[in-house]
Amino acid sequence: ILVPENRPKLFREPVIFLGATVTHPPAGDNKKPSIAALVASTDGHPSAYTAFVRIQQARKDVINSLSSMVKDSLINFYRKTAFKPHRIIMYRDGVSEAQFMNVLQDELLAIRRACMELEEGYRPGITFIVVQKRHHTR
Repeated sequence: ILVPENRPKLFREPVIFLGATVTHPPAGDNKKPSIAALVASTDGHPSAYTAFVRIQQARKDVINSLSSMVKDSLINFYRKTAFKPHRIIMYRDGVSEAQFMNVLQDELLAIRRACMELEEGYRPGITFIVVQKRHHTR
Protein backbone atom coordinates (compact mmCIF):
# COMPACT_ATOMS: atom_id res chain seq x y z
CA ILE A 1 0.00 0.00 0.00
CA LEU A 2 1.49 3.30 -1.10
CA VAL A 3 1.58 6.40 1.06
CA PRO A 4 -0.86 9.04 -0.25
CA GLU A 5 1.77 11.31 -1.83
CA ASN A 6 3.25 8.36 -3.80
CA ARG A 7 -0.04 7.08 -5.18
CA PRO A 8 -0.82 7.60 -8.88
CA LYS A 9 -3.19 10.44 -9.77
CA LEU A 10 -5.88 7.88 -10.64
CA PHE A 11 -6.30 7.07 -6.92
CA ARG A 12 -7.06 10.63 -5.80
CA GLU A 13 -10.75 9.84 -6.24
CA PRO A 14 -12.52 6.56 -5.43
CA VAL A 15 -12.02 4.05 -8.24
CA ILE A 16 -13.25 0.46 -8.57
CA PHE A 17 -11.47 -2.13 -10.68
CA LEU A 18 -13.49 -4.88 -12.36
CA GLY A 19 -12.26 -7.92 -14.26
CA ALA A 20 -14.56 -10.19 -16.25
CA THR A 21 -14.30 -13.23 -18.47
CA VAL A 22 -16.44 -15.94 -20.01
CA THR A 23 -15.20 -19.48 -20.41
CA HIS A 24 -16.89 -21.89 -22.81
CA PRO A 25 -17.27 -25.68 -22.86
CA PRO A 26 -15.01 -27.72 -25.13
CA ALA A 27 -15.69 -27.72 -28.87
CA GLY A 28 -18.54 -30.05 -29.79
CA ASP A 29 -20.06 -30.04 -26.29
CA ASN A 30 -23.51 -28.49 -26.63
CA LYS A 31 -24.86 -29.62 -23.26
CA LYS A 32 -22.66 -27.65 -20.87
CA PRO A 33 -23.22 -23.92 -20.26
CA SER A 34 -20.65 -21.16 -20.49
CA ILE A 35 -19.44 -19.65 -17.21
CA ALA A 36 -19.19 -15.89 -16.66
CA ALA A 37 -17.10 -14.47 -13.82
CA LEU A 38 -16.49 -10.99 -12.43
CA VAL A 39 -14.02 -9.86 -9.78
CA ALA A 40 -14.25 -6.41 -8.22
CA SER A 41 -12.05 -4.39 -5.89
CA THR A 42 -13.68 -3.60 -2.56
CA ASP A 43 -11.23 -1.06 -1.17
CA GLY A 44 -9.36 2.03 -2.26
CA HIS A 45 -5.90 0.46 -2.42
CA PRO A 46 -7.02 -1.85 -4.40
CA SER A 47 -5.96 -4.98 -2.54
CA ALA A 48 -9.19 -6.79 -1.62
CA TYR A 49 -11.58 -8.29 -4.16
CA THR A 50 -14.92 -10.09 -4.33
CA ALA A 51 -15.91 -12.58 -7.00
CA PHE A 52 -19.19 -13.41 -8.74
CA VAL A 53 -19.82 -16.43 -10.97
CA ARG A 54 -22.86 -17.12 -13.15
CA ILE A 55 -23.73 -19.77 -15.70
CA GLN A 56 -25.21 -18.69 -19.00
CA GLN A 57 -26.09 -19.89 -22.48
CA ALA A 58 -23.24 -21.84 -24.08
CA ARG A 59 -20.90 -20.01 -26.47
CA LYS A 60 -22.29 -16.55 -25.70
CA ASP A 61 -19.51 -13.96 -25.20
CA VAL A 62 -21.74 -11.17 -23.80
CA ILE A 63 -22.27 -11.59 -20.04
CA ASN A 64 -26.04 -11.83 -19.45
CA SER A 65 -26.07 -10.94 -15.77
CA LEU A 66 -23.32 -8.31 -15.80
CA SER A 67 -25.62 -5.53 -14.60
CA SER A 68 -26.56 -7.37 -11.38
CA MET A 69 -22.94 -8.42 -10.74
CA VAL A 70 -21.70 -4.83 -11.19
CA LYS A 71 -24.49 -3.51 -8.97
CA ASP A 72 -23.49 -5.96 -6.21
CA SER A 73 -19.85 -4.93 -6.70
CA LEU A 74 -20.67 -1.24 -6.32
CA ILE A 75 -22.68 -1.96 -3.17
CA ASN A 76 -19.77 -3.95 -1.69
CA PHE A 77 -17.33 -1.13 -2.53
CA TYR A 78 -19.59 1.44 -0.85
CA ARG A 79 -20.05 -0.71 2.26
CA LYS A 80 -16.26 -1.07 2.69
CA THR A 81 -15.23 2.50 1.81
CA ALA A 82 -18.32 4.69 2.39
CA PHE A 83 -17.66 6.16 -1.09
CA LYS A 84 -19.26 5.68 -4.49
CA PRO A 85 -16.57 5.17 -7.14
CA HIS A 86 -16.00 8.19 -9.37
CA ARG A 87 -14.46 5.90 -11.98
CA ILE A 88 -14.96 2.27 -13.02
CA ILE A 89 -12.11 0.50 -14.78
CA MET A 90 -13.27 -2.71 -16.43
CA TYR A 91 -10.81 -5.29 -17.77
CA ARG A 92 -12.60 -7.74 -20.03
CA ASP A 93 -11.13 -11.03 -21.23
CA GLY A 94 -12.63 -13.94 -23.13
CA VAL A 95 -13.94 -11.94 -26.12
CA SER A 96 -13.47 -13.17 -29.66
CA GLU A 97 -12.47 -10.45 -32.12
CA ALA A 98 -15.73 -10.87 -34.01
CA GLN A 99 -17.66 -10.03 -30.84
CA PHE A 100 -15.73 -6.90 -29.72
CA MET A 101 -18.42 -4.38 -30.66
CA ASN A 102 -21.35 -6.50 -29.37
CA VAL A 103 -19.62 -7.00 -26.03
CA LEU A 104 -18.64 -3.34 -25.74
CA GLN A 105 -22.12 -2.05 -26.56
CA ASP A 106 -24.06 -4.51 -24.41
CA GLU A 107 -21.74 -4.57 -21.42
CA LEU A 108 -21.11 -0.83 -21.31
CA LEU A 109 -24.89 -0.36 -21.16
CA ALA A 110 -25.12 -3.03 -18.44
CA ILE A 111 -22.55 -1.15 -16.32
CA ARG A 112 -24.43 2.14 -16.85
CA ARG A 113 -27.72 0.44 -15.96
CA ALA A 114 -26.21 -0.91 -12.71
CA CYS A 115 -25.13 2.61 -11.75
CA MET A 116 -28.52 4.13 -12.57
CA GLU A 117 -30.34 1.42 -10.59
CA LEU A 118 -28.36 2.42 -7.52
CA GLU A 119 -28.96 6.13 -7.85
CA GLU A 120 -30.60 8.22 -10.55
CA GLY A 121 -27.98 10.44 -12.15
CA TYR A 122 -25.03 8.35 -10.89
CA ARG A 123 -22.68 8.34 -13.90
CA PRO A 124 -19.09 7.53 -12.96
CA GLY A 125 -16.47 7.55 -15.69
CA ILE A 126 -16.01 4.13 -17.27
CA THR A 127 -12.85 2.81 -18.89
CA PHE A 128 -13.52 -0.46 -20.75
CA ILE A 129 -10.39 -2.43 -21.70
CA VAL A 130 -10.54 -5.66 -23.69
CA VAL A 131 -7.59 -7.91 -22.88
CA GLN A 132 -6.40 -10.66 -25.19
CA LYS A 133 -3.72 -13.22 -24.55
CA ARG A 134 -3.73 -14.72 -28.02
CA HIS A 135 -0.34 -13.72 -29.31
CA HIS A 136 2.72 -15.38 -30.78
CA THR A 137 5.30 -13.97 -28.39
CA ARG A 138 7.49 -16.45 -26.57
